[in-house]
Amino acid sequence: MYKEALRPAWVEIDLKKFNHNVKEIIRTVGAASGSVGATDRIGSCTSGMNDASAAREIIGVIKADAYGHGAIECAKALRENGVKTFAIATLQEAIELRDAGCTEEILMLGLTPNMYVDTLVEYDITPVVCDSENARSISDEASRVAKTVEGFIAVDTGMGRIGYLSIDDASISDAVNDIKKIAALPNFKIKGIFSHMATADAFDKEFAHVQEERFNNFYNALTEAGFEVPIRTLANSASITELPELGFDAVRPGITMYGCYPSHEVDRSLIDLQQVMSVKAAIVHLKDVPVGFSCGYGRKFIAERPSKIATLTLGYADGLPRPYSAHAKVIVNGVLCPIAGNICMDQCMVDVTDVPDVKLGDEVIVMGSDGTHTISAEDIGDATGTIDYEICCAFGQRLPKIYIR
Repeated sequence: MYKEALRPAWVEIDLKKFNHNVKEIIRTVGAASGSVGATDRIGSCTSGMNDASAAREIIGVIKADAYGHGAIECAKALRENGVKTFAIATLQEAIELRDAGCTEEILMLGLTPNMYVDTLVEYDITPVVCDSENARSISDEASRVAKTVEGFIAVDTGMGRIGYLSIDDASISDAVNDIKKIAALPNFKIKGIFSHMATADAFDKEFAHVQEERFNNFYNALTEAGFEVPIRTLANSASITELPELGFDAVRPGITMYGCYPSHEVDRSLIDLQQVMSVKAAIVHLKDVPVGFSCGYGRKFIAERPSKIATLTLGYADGLPRPYSAHAKVIVNGVLCPIAGNICMDQCMVDVTDVPDVKLGDEVIVMGSDGTHTISAEDIGDATGTIDYEICCAFGQRLPKIYIR
Protein backbone atom coordinates (compact mmCIF):
# COMPACT_ATOMS: atom_id res chain seq x y z
CA MET A 1 0.00 0.00 0.00
CA TYR A 2 2.77 2.46 0.78
CA LYS A 3 4.14 2.21 -2.79
CA GLU A 4 1.12 4.23 -3.95
CA ALA A 5 1.82 6.84 -1.28
CA LEU A 6 5.35 7.52 -2.58
CA ARG A 7 6.72 7.33 0.93
CA PRO A 8 6.69 4.57 3.54
CA ALA A 9 4.18 6.34 5.80
CA TRP A 10 0.57 7.10 4.95
CA VAL A 11 -2.98 7.67 6.11
CA GLU A 12 -5.73 5.22 5.23
CA ILE A 13 -9.24 6.62 4.94
CA ASP A 14 -11.92 3.93 5.07
CA LEU A 15 -14.86 5.35 3.12
CA LYS A 16 -17.03 2.38 4.06
CA LYS A 17 -16.74 3.48 7.68
CA PHE A 18 -17.37 7.09 6.68
CA ASN A 19 -20.57 6.03 4.91
CA HIS A 20 -21.60 4.04 7.98
CA ASN A 21 -21.19 7.10 10.19
CA VAL A 22 -23.12 9.37 7.84
CA LYS A 23 -25.96 6.87 7.70
CA GLU A 24 -25.96 6.73 11.50
CA ILE A 25 -26.27 10.52 11.62
CA ILE A 26 -29.09 10.44 9.06
CA ARG A 27 -30.85 7.82 11.17
CA THR A 28 -30.38 9.89 14.31
CA VAL A 29 -31.73 13.15 12.92
CA GLY A 30 -34.39 11.57 10.73
CA ALA A 31 -33.10 13.28 7.59
CA ALA A 32 -34.80 12.16 4.40
CA SER A 33 -31.64 11.34 2.43
CA GLY A 34 -30.29 14.72 3.41
CA SER A 35 -33.07 16.53 1.57
CA VAL A 36 -35.55 19.13 2.75
CA GLY A 37 -38.21 20.62 0.56
CA ALA A 38 -38.67 20.31 -3.18
CA THR A 39 -35.27 21.52 -4.34
CA ASP A 40 -31.63 20.82 -3.68
CA ARG A 41 -31.01 24.03 -1.71
CA ILE A 42 -31.65 24.30 2.00
CA GLY A 43 -32.89 27.84 1.54
CA SER A 44 -35.92 26.52 -0.34
CA CYS A 45 -37.45 24.59 2.52
CA THR A 46 -40.31 25.63 4.73
CA SER A 47 -39.01 26.19 8.23
CA GLY A 48 -40.39 26.41 11.73
CA MET A 49 -39.71 22.86 12.86
CA ASN A 50 -38.54 22.23 16.39
CA ASP A 51 -39.80 18.67 16.64
CA ALA A 52 -37.00 16.27 17.58
CA SER A 53 -38.49 13.67 15.25
CA ALA A 54 -38.82 15.95 12.19
CA ALA A 55 -36.65 15.44 9.12
CA ARG A 56 -33.76 17.87 8.99
CA GLU A 57 -31.17 18.94 6.47
CA ILE A 58 -27.63 17.70 7.05
CA ILE A 59 -24.84 20.17 6.40
CA GLY A 60 -21.65 18.13 6.14
CA VAL A 61 -18.75 19.95 7.81
CA ILE A 62 -15.66 19.26 5.69
CA LYS A 63 -13.50 22.20 6.76
CA ALA A 64 -9.77 21.67 7.40
CA ASP A 65 -9.65 19.18 4.51
CA ALA A 66 -12.47 17.23 6.16
CA TYR A 67 -10.64 17.14 9.48
CA GLY A 68 -7.63 15.71 7.66
CA HIS A 69 -9.60 13.05 5.80
CA GLY A 70 -9.68 14.74 2.39
CA ALA A 71 -12.50 17.15 1.62
CA ILE A 72 -12.98 16.20 -2.02
CA GLU A 73 -13.38 12.48 -1.39
CA CYS A 74 -15.56 13.09 1.65
CA ALA A 75 -17.73 15.46 -0.38
CA LYS A 76 -18.23 12.70 -2.95
CA ALA A 77 -19.25 10.28 -0.22
CA LEU A 78 -21.63 12.82 1.31
CA ARG A 79 -23.17 13.42 -2.10
CA GLU A 80 -23.80 9.69 -2.47
CA ASN A 81 -25.65 9.82 0.85
CA GLY A 82 -27.88 12.66 -0.33
CA VAL A 83 -26.13 15.48 1.52
CA LYS A 84 -26.40 18.62 -0.57
CA THR A 85 -24.67 21.28 1.52
CA PHE A 86 -21.04 21.36 2.63
CA ALA A 87 -19.50 23.65 5.26
CA ILE A 88 -15.97 24.99 5.13
CA ALA A 89 -13.88 27.57 6.98
CA THR A 90 -11.76 29.30 4.33
CA LEU A 91 -12.23 30.59 0.80
CA GLN A 92 -9.42 28.35 -0.41
CA GLU A 93 -11.27 25.29 0.86
CA ALA A 94 -14.35 26.36 -1.10
CA ILE A 95 -12.36 27.02 -4.26
CA GLU A 96 -10.79 23.56 -4.11
CA LEU A 97 -14.25 22.02 -3.92
CA ARG A 98 -15.53 24.09 -6.84
CA ASP A 99 -12.44 23.27 -8.91
CA ALA A 100 -13.08 19.59 -8.18
CA GLY A 101 -16.56 19.91 -9.67
CA CYS A 102 -18.68 20.40 -6.54
CA THR A 103 -21.91 22.17 -7.48
CA GLU A 104 -23.54 21.78 -4.07
CA GLU A 105 -24.13 24.69 -1.73
CA ILE A 106 -20.96 25.62 0.17
CA LEU A 107 -21.47 27.38 3.50
CA MET A 108 -18.66 29.56 4.85
CA LEU A 109 -18.57 29.07 8.62
CA GLY A 110 -16.40 32.12 9.27
CA LEU A 111 -16.70 35.77 8.29
CA THR A 112 -15.47 37.01 4.92
CA PRO A 113 -13.66 40.37 5.09
CA ASN A 114 -14.70 42.97 2.52
CA MET A 115 -11.50 42.60 0.52
CA TYR A 116 -12.48 39.02 -0.39
CA VAL A 117 -16.15 39.43 -1.28
CA ASP A 118 -15.37 39.25 -5.01
CA THR A 119 -14.06 35.72 -4.53
CA LEU A 120 -17.01 34.75 -2.35
CA VAL A 121 -19.48 35.93 -5.01
CA GLU A 122 -17.52 34.49 -7.93
CA TYR A 123 -17.52 31.00 -6.43
CA ASP A 124 -21.13 31.11 -5.19
CA ILE A 125 -20.26 30.64 -1.54
CA THR A 126 -22.95 31.12 1.11
CA PRO A 127 -21.64 33.61 3.70
CA VAL A 128 -22.46 34.28 7.31
CA VAL A 129 -22.56 37.93 8.31
CA CYS A 130 -23.01 39.93 11.50
CA ASP A 131 -22.51 43.46 10.27
CA SER A 132 -24.57 45.44 7.77
CA GLU A 133 -21.51 47.06 6.19
CA ASN A 134 -20.01 43.67 5.44
CA ALA A 135 -23.32 42.51 3.99
CA ARG A 136 -23.46 45.70 1.92
CA SER A 137 -20.05 44.93 0.43
CA ILE A 138 -21.28 41.48 -0.54
CA SER A 139 -24.48 42.93 -2.01
CA ASP A 140 -22.57 45.56 -4.00
CA GLU A 141 -20.27 42.95 -5.50
CA ALA A 142 -23.20 40.68 -6.29
CA SER A 143 -24.96 43.57 -7.99
CA ARG A 144 -21.87 44.32 -10.06
CA VAL A 145 -21.93 40.80 -11.56
CA ALA A 146 -25.72 40.51 -11.68
CA LYS A 147 -26.05 37.94 -8.89
CA THR A 148 -27.98 37.69 -5.64
CA VAL A 149 -26.27 36.19 -2.61
CA GLU A 150 -28.15 34.32 0.09
CA GLY A 151 -26.45 34.34 3.47
CA PHE A 152 -26.91 33.50 7.13
CA ILE A 153 -27.02 35.90 10.04
CA ALA A 154 -24.44 34.81 12.62
CA VAL A 155 -25.66 34.93 16.21
CA ASP A 156 -23.33 34.76 19.22
CA THR A 157 -25.27 32.83 21.86
CA GLY A 158 -22.23 32.10 24.02
CA MET A 159 -19.40 30.73 21.90
CA GLY A 160 -17.78 34.16 21.76
CA ARG A 161 -16.36 33.85 18.24
CA ILE A 162 -18.58 35.65 15.74
CA GLY A 163 -22.13 36.92 15.52
CA TYR A 164 -24.54 39.52 16.81
CA LEU A 165 -24.78 39.26 20.58
CA SER A 166 -27.91 37.63 21.91
CA ILE A 167 -27.54 37.96 25.67
CA ASP A 168 -30.33 40.37 26.61
CA ASP A 169 -33.10 42.51 25.12
CA ALA A 170 -30.76 45.43 24.49
CA SER A 171 -28.22 43.42 22.49
CA ILE A 172 -30.96 41.76 20.47
CA SER A 173 -32.61 45.11 19.75
CA ASP A 174 -29.31 46.53 18.49
CA ALA A 175 -28.89 43.48 16.26
CA VAL A 176 -32.40 43.71 14.84
CA ASN A 177 -31.85 47.38 13.94
CA ASP A 178 -28.69 46.51 12.02
CA ILE A 179 -30.33 43.50 10.36
CA LYS A 180 -33.02 45.85 9.02
CA LYS A 181 -30.26 47.44 6.94
CA ILE A 182 -29.25 44.01 5.65
CA ALA A 183 -32.83 43.15 4.75
CA ALA A 184 -33.01 46.33 2.65
CA LEU A 185 -30.03 45.41 0.50
CA PRO A 186 -30.98 44.65 -3.11
CA ASN A 187 -28.62 41.74 -3.76
CA PHE A 188 -28.31 40.07 -0.36
CA LYS A 189 -31.09 37.83 0.91
CA ILE A 190 -31.31 36.52 4.46
CA LYS A 191 -31.36 32.75 4.28
CA GLY A 192 -31.51 32.07 8.00
CA ILE A 193 -29.68 32.33 11.31
CA PHE A 194 -26.63 30.46 12.47
CA SER A 195 -25.00 29.93 15.87
CA HIS A 196 -22.63 27.44 17.45
CA MET A 197 -22.71 25.43 20.68
CA ALA A 198 -19.93 25.78 23.23
CA THR A 199 -20.70 22.97 25.71
CA ALA A 200 -23.05 20.54 23.99
CA ASP A 201 -20.45 17.80 24.48
CA ALA A 202 -20.36 18.31 28.26
CA PHE A 203 -22.27 16.14 30.71
CA ASP A 204 -23.72 19.29 32.28
CA LYS A 205 -26.13 20.76 29.73
CA GLU A 206 -27.05 23.89 31.68
CA PHE A 207 -25.19 26.35 29.46
CA ALA A 208 -26.33 24.52 26.33
CA HIS A 209 -29.90 25.32 27.33
CA VAL A 210 -28.89 28.93 27.96
CA GLN A 211 -27.66 29.06 24.37
CA GLU A 212 -30.86 27.44 23.17
CA GLU A 213 -32.91 30.13 24.93
CA ARG A 214 -30.74 32.91 23.51
CA PHE A 215 -31.06 31.46 20.01
CA ASN A 216 -34.83 31.23 20.31
CA ASN A 217 -35.06 34.76 21.70
CA PHE A 218 -33.12 36.08 18.74
CA TYR A 219 -35.28 34.16 16.27
CA ASN A 220 -38.47 35.37 17.94
CA ALA A 221 -37.28 38.97 17.85
CA LEU A 222 -36.60 38.71 14.13
CA THR A 223 -39.97 37.19 13.35
CA GLU A 224 -41.74 39.76 15.52
CA ALA A 225 -39.94 42.46 13.55
CA GLY A 226 -41.40 41.01 10.37
CA PHE A 227 -38.36 39.16 9.06
CA GLU A 228 -38.69 35.80 7.35
CA VAL A 229 -36.12 33.34 8.72
CA PRO A 230 -36.27 30.26 6.47
CA ILE A 231 -33.48 28.25 8.11
CA ARG A 232 -32.24 27.89 11.67
CA THR A 233 -29.05 25.91 12.24
CA LEU A 234 -27.48 25.49 15.67
CA ALA A 235 -26.69 21.81 16.32
CA ASN A 236 -23.14 20.46 16.07
CA SER A 237 -22.06 16.82 16.40
CA ALA A 238 -22.75 16.52 20.12
CA SER A 239 -26.07 18.33 19.88
CA ILE A 240 -27.36 15.93 17.25
CA THR A 241 -27.47 13.04 19.69
CA GLU A 242 -27.52 14.69 23.10
CA LEU A 243 -29.84 17.63 22.38
CA PRO A 244 -32.14 16.68 19.50
CA GLU A 245 -34.44 19.61 20.30
CA LEU A 246 -31.70 21.87 18.90
CA GLY A 247 -31.95 20.30 15.45
CA PHE A 248 -34.32 22.96 14.09
CA ASP A 249 -34.06 22.96 10.27
CA ALA A 250 -30.46 21.89 9.64
CA VAL A 251 -27.72 20.20 11.66
CA ARG A 252 -23.97 20.43 11.14
CA PRO A 253 -22.19 17.16 11.96
CA GLY A 254 -18.42 17.30 11.99
CA ILE A 255 -16.24 14.96 14.06
CA THR A 256 -18.88 12.22 14.25
CA MET A 257 -18.79 11.77 10.47
CA TYR A 258 -15.17 10.75 10.88
CA GLY A 259 -15.98 8.21 13.58
CA CYS A 260 -14.78 10.08 16.65
CA TYR A 261 -16.91 11.07 19.62
CA PRO A 262 -16.95 14.77 20.60
CA SER A 263 -15.82 14.12 24.18
CA HIS A 264 -15.63 11.56 26.96
CA GLU A 265 -18.81 12.99 28.45
CA VAL A 266 -21.24 12.19 25.64
CA ASP A 267 -23.50 9.13 25.70
CA ARG A 268 -21.87 6.79 23.20
CA SER A 269 -24.81 4.42 23.19
CA LEU A 270 -26.82 6.93 21.17
CA ILE A 271 -24.85 6.51 17.96
CA ASP A 272 -22.54 3.80 16.61
CA LEU A 273 -19.38 5.32 15.15
CA GLN A 274 -16.41 3.75 13.37
CA GLN A 275 -13.10 5.61 13.21
CA VAL A 276 -12.39 6.38 9.57
CA MET A 277 -8.69 7.26 9.70
CA SER A 278 -5.77 4.93 10.28
CA VAL A 279 -2.09 5.90 10.20
CA LYS A 280 0.50 3.40 9.07
CA ALA A 281 4.18 3.21 8.22
CA ALA A 282 6.69 0.66 7.03
CA ILE A 283 9.92 -0.15 8.82
CA VAL A 284 12.80 1.34 6.82
CA HIS A 285 15.71 0.47 9.11
CA LEU A 286 16.49 -2.13 11.77
CA LYS A 287 19.44 -2.36 14.12
CA ASP A 288 20.46 -4.54 17.06
CA VAL A 289 21.85 -2.42 19.88
CA PRO A 290 23.62 -3.26 23.15
CA VAL A 291 22.69 -2.34 26.73
CA GLY A 292 23.28 1.36 27.30
CA PHE A 293 22.62 2.39 23.70
CA SER A 294 20.53 5.59 23.43
CA CYS A 295 17.99 6.82 20.86
CA GLY A 296 16.73 10.25 19.92
CA TYR A 297 17.19 13.85 20.95
CA GLY A 298 17.90 14.16 24.65
CA ARG A 299 18.70 10.41 24.94
CA LYS A 300 15.30 9.72 26.47
CA PHE A 301 15.58 6.04 25.55
CA ILE A 302 18.52 4.06 26.86
CA ALA A 303 18.45 0.31 26.26
CA GLU A 304 18.25 -1.72 29.45
CA ARG A 305 18.70 -4.99 27.53
CA PRO A 306 20.06 -5.97 24.15
CA SER A 307 17.39 -4.47 21.88
CA LYS A 308 16.18 -4.26 18.32
CA ILE A 309 15.28 -0.76 17.14
CA ALA A 310 13.12 0.00 14.08
CA THR A 311 12.98 3.34 12.32
CA LEU A 312 9.83 4.81 10.74
CA THR A 313 9.79 7.83 8.44
CA LEU A 314 7.04 9.50 10.42
CA GLY A 315 7.40 12.33 12.92
CA TYR A 316 5.79 15.33 14.53
CA ALA A 317 5.72 17.23 11.21
CA ASP A 318 3.37 14.47 10.06
CA GLY A 319 1.07 14.83 13.04
CA LEU A 320 2.58 12.39 15.55
CA PRO A 321 2.82 14.71 18.57
CA ARG A 322 6.24 15.06 20.15
CA PRO A 323 4.70 15.05 23.68
CA TYR A 324 3.34 11.60 22.84
CA SER A 325 6.90 10.20 22.95
CA ALA A 326 6.76 9.15 26.60
CA HIS A 327 3.44 7.31 26.19
CA ALA A 328 3.40 6.21 22.57
CA LYS A 329 2.91 2.66 21.45
CA VAL A 330 2.48 1.30 17.95
CA ILE A 331 1.30 -2.08 16.70
CA VAL A 332 3.91 -4.22 14.95
CA ASN A 333 2.84 -7.66 13.71
CA GLY A 334 0.26 -7.95 16.48
CA VAL A 335 2.56 -6.70 19.25
CA LEU A 336 2.23 -3.37 21.07
CA CYS A 337 5.64 -1.71 20.99
CA PRO A 338 6.87 1.52 22.61
CA ILE A 339 8.39 4.47 20.79
CA ALA A 340 12.09 4.59 21.62
CA GLY A 341 13.04 8.12 22.62
CA ASN A 342 11.69 11.47 21.51
CA ILE A 343 9.73 11.62 18.29
CA CYS A 344 11.72 13.56 15.68
CA MET A 345 10.35 15.93 13.04
CA ASP A 346 10.28 13.37 10.24
CA GLN A 347 11.18 10.05 11.89
CA CYS A 348 10.71 8.04 15.03
CA MET A 349 12.24 4.91 16.47
CA VAL A 350 10.40 1.92 17.89
CA ASP A 351 11.59 -0.78 20.29
CA VAL A 352 10.62 -3.98 18.44
CA THR A 353 12.68 -6.33 20.59
CA ASP A 354 9.60 -8.39 21.51
CA VAL A 355 8.36 -8.81 17.91
CA PRO A 356 9.25 -12.24 16.50
CA ASP A 357 10.78 -12.28 13.01
CA VAL A 358 10.43 -8.54 12.51
CA LYS A 359 11.91 -7.40 9.19
CA LEU A 360 12.33 -4.41 6.92
CA GLY A 361 9.11 -3.37 5.24
CA ASP A 362 6.81 -4.71 7.96
CA GLU A 363 3.69 -2.58 8.33
CA VAL A 364 3.34 -0.64 11.58
CA ILE A 365 0.01 0.70 12.81
CA VAL A 366 0.56 4.08 14.43
CA MET A 367 -3.17 4.77 14.76
CA GLY A 368 -5.85 2.22 14.02
CA SER A 369 -6.59 -1.41 14.79
CA ASP A 370 -5.35 -4.86 13.85
CA GLY A 371 -8.48 -6.51 15.23
CA THR A 372 -6.86 -7.24 18.59
CA HIS A 373 -5.16 -3.99 19.56
CA THR A 374 -6.54 -0.52 18.90
CA ILE A 375 -4.91 2.89 19.09
CA SER A 376 -7.48 5.61 18.51
CA ALA A 377 -7.20 9.33 17.83
CA GLU A 378 -8.79 9.78 21.23
CA ASP A 379 -6.04 7.67 22.85
CA ILE A 380 -3.34 9.85 21.33
CA GLY A 381 -5.21 13.02 22.25
CA ASP A 382 -5.68 11.88 25.84
CA ALA A 383 -1.99 11.07 26.15
CA THR A 384 -0.97 14.50 24.89
CA GLY A 385 -3.55 16.74 26.52
CA THR A 386 -5.54 17.49 23.40
CA ILE A 387 -8.59 16.22 21.49
CA ASP A 388 -9.16 13.71 18.72
CA TYR A 389 -10.11 16.54 16.33
CA GLU A 390 -6.58 17.94 16.47
CA ILE A 391 -4.95 14.54 16.06
CA CYS A 392 -6.91 13.75 12.87
CA CYS A 393 -6.34 17.20 11.41
CA ALA A 394 -2.60 16.99 12.04
CA PHE A 395 -2.13 13.54 10.53
CA GLY A 396 -4.04 14.65 7.44
CA GLN A 397 -1.80 17.59 6.55
CA ARG A 398 1.40 16.07 5.14
CA LEU A 399 0.89 12.34 4.98
CA PRO A 400 -0.42 10.97 1.68
CA LYS A 401 -3.94 9.55 1.78
CA ILE A 402 -5.04 6.16 0.53
CA TYR A 403 -8.77 5.62 0.24
CA ILE A 404 -10.42 2.28 1.00
CA ARG A 405 -13.74 1.83 -0.76
